[in-house]
Amino acid sequence: QVQLVQSGGGFVQVGGSLKLSCAASGDTSKIDNIHWYRQAPGLQRELVAVMYSTGSTYYIDSVKGRFTISRDNAKNTVYLQMNSLKPEDTAVYHCAGEDGVGYLRYWGQGTQVTVSS
Repeated sequence: QVQLVQSGGGFVQVGGSLKLSCAASGDTSKIDNIHWYRQAPGLQRELVAVMYSTGSTYYIDSVKGRFTISRDNAKNTVYLQMNSLKPEDTAVYHCAGEDGVGYLRYWGQGTQVTVSS
């Protein structure tokens, strides 16, 4: 059994920073790439960043230069450092892990990020 447990998030003013964590437990060998998604009220879920098992990363254009995805293999944890936050970053953020065939099988519980102007 694999679990992803998120921490971090909260309320911050424009320009502030937050760091999200996604800690994996259980049979972590089943997890391939880790994605961060977000969903704002009334909008579709949006991919934010990916940490590939190779160590490569991907970001959507709107967060490039502001967000950094990283991992600590010893802690089985992936992080999303979010700097220069904007009101449009307000959303519920989820981490999700791919299984070996590219299916997003494992999901964190979600965490609210609110950026106030």
